[in-house]
Amino acid sequence: MIRDTSLFFAYEVRNTLRNPIWPLFGIMQPVMYLLLFAPLFAGMGFAGDLGQALTSFAPGMLVITALFGSMGVAYGTIYEMRSGVLERIAVSPTRRPAIVLGRMLRDVVVLVIQSLIVMVVAVIMGMRVGPVGLLLMVLLLALTGLFSSGVAYGLALSLRDENAMGQIMQFFALPLMLLSGALLPMAFGPDWLEKVAWFTPFYHPVEAGRALFAGNFGDVNVPLAFAIMLGLALLTVTWSVRSLRRIAG
Repeated sequence: MIRDTSLFFAYEVRNTLRNPIWPLFGIMQPVMYLLLFAPLFAGMGFAGDLGQALTSFAPGMLVITALFGSMGVAYGTIYEMRSGVLERIAVSPTRRPAIVLGRMLRDVVVLVIQSLIVMVVAVIMGMRVGPVGLLLMVLLLALTGLFSSGVAYGLALSLRDENAMGQIMQFFALPLMLLSGALLPMAFGPDWLEKVAWFTPFYHPVEAGRALFAGNFGDVNVPLAFAIMLGLALLTVTWSVRSLRRIAG
């Protein structure tokens, strides 16, 4: 299993290096939010202190990177199904879970690199955060990216249609982004809205990221976010593997 997964991981990394357009687009939106929205955020609640505001705002942008970075892989998977590439790979002697796991590991590595770039931009803009908080945030983002990637592959392998995929992603992407509190903390809104946000997946890593960047490592949101994202990642990985097995018969 490990050998097959590493082979597919290396294959997918080479494909990404040959066509890096999706990873580049994946960081454009969070970087633009950092450059254009973070100064407004600082003026709203931090008396114009951009560095302090970024410790609260940057975690949301990192989670948005995980949310939108998974969209491209879904369309690529549907294209491979239409062209027959995925079916030929699925019926090969290789272990089928390795086909999905190799792709997901590639997605996680790309997300980590994207996140580091976003963090560098935030630090250049004045964000102040300790190395322990950064390291734990990277680990949390890796789990979040694994969950997002699993959702993308699961939908792609189940729907097998670009139009349906695009409609579902567009329908859910904006509400998930807003309810995550990435742009504005949900504490600014009414209680009922914060309660609704608690049941959405990306709310927890955003809250945990803010605690980590603020140095509050004992905050209850930190272990809660790790536990929730780990559980969701396991579920979506299982869903993707089973969907691939159905394709292969």
